Amino acid sequence: MTLCFLRRETVCLRLCPLTTPNFVNPSGFVTALLSTLMTLWRHRKSTNLEKALDAYSSCLLWIADNNLTIRRDVLEGMARCCTKLGQRDRALDLADLLSKEASNTSHLTSLLLLKVSIYQHFGAVGAKMSSLQQLCSLLPFNPWHWFSLGQTCLQLLESNTTTGSISSKRCETTEKQVSEETEEQEEEAAELREDRVWLKACTCYIRTRLLLRILRQQQSSFVLQRSESVLQITEEALQQLNPREATLQALTEVMSEDLIPEKMREDYQDGESLTSVCLQSFRERWWDKILLTGVLATDGTRTDTKS
Repeated sequence: MTLCFLRRETVCLRLCPLTTPNFVNPSGFVTALLSTLMTLWRHRKSTNLEKALDAYSSCLLWIADNNLTIRRDVLEGMARCCTKLGQRDRALDLADLLSKEASNTSHLTSLLLLKVSIYQHFGAVGAKMSSLQQLCSLLPFNPWHWFSLGQTCLQLLESNTTTGSISSKRCETTEKQVSEETEEQEEEAAELREDRVWLKACTCYIRTRLLLRILRQQQSSFVLQRSESVLQITEEALQQLNPREATLQALTEVMSEDLIPEKMREDYQDGESLTSVCLQSFRERWWDKILLTGVLATDGTRTDTKS
C-alpha cells in the first residue's frame, strides 16, 4: 500500500500491508508509519534520511494532541535526521520543543542523550560536556554517564583544544541577552582551561571506578563483562592523567560521600515526575567541593601526563 502526503513536496512511502481496522484506527496507522520510518532511519543514507525527515513531519499531522509518547518519538527522530543531514539549528530547535514537553526523568534523560549526540556530531565539546554533567546530576549513580564525561574530557586534553572557548549556546542577537551570554561564555572558557579539564577527567574516572565496584555484585555476566572492560579503561586513563596519590585520595573522598546503598536505591527512580525531583547542579553537588580541596594548586598545573 502506498500513502502520499500532499504538501509542498509529495512524499510517498510504501508501507507494510494494513488491515482495515488498523487503517481506520489512527493509532494503528501511526504505528505502521513509524515502523516504516524506523526502517528508513536504519539505512542512514542521505536520500533516505531526507525522506524520513519529510515523512516524520507529515506524521505529526496525524498524531492526536494527547498522544505525547508518539509525538516525542517523532520529534526525536526528526532531530536525529536533522543532525545527520547537518541541520544543526533545526535539530536544536526540535530538542528545545522536547524540553518544553519533558515531564519526568525518563523524558529528560532521553532529551539529554539526544543533545549529547547533536553536540558531538557538530563538535561542540563544551556543550556536550554540559549535557553529560546534567546527566550525571540527574542519574548520579549511573557509571556510564560518568565514564562518557571522563572520556570526553580526556579526548579534549589529547586534542589540545582546551585553550579556546566552545560555547554550548547558539548565538543570539538580541541586546538583552548579550551581557548574560558573555558571562556564560567566560564561565565556559574557564571550565575549558587545561587544568580544570584534567581535574574533571580525574574526578569522573574516580567516580566511575567507585560506582562500578559497588554495582558489579548485582550485575549479570554480560553486564559484568562490560563493567570489567570499562574498569580496565578507567585504570589506564588514570595512569595517563597521572594524578598524585594525595589528589586521588582527596577526589575519592569527595566522590564517595553520597555513595550510600540505601540512598542509591531510593534516589531518582526512572520515570519519576520532575515536579517531585529536586536536582542539584553538577557544580553544587560535586565540583565546588572538588575545587575546595585545593588539588588544582598542588597538582593541576602539571602537564607531564603519561602518553
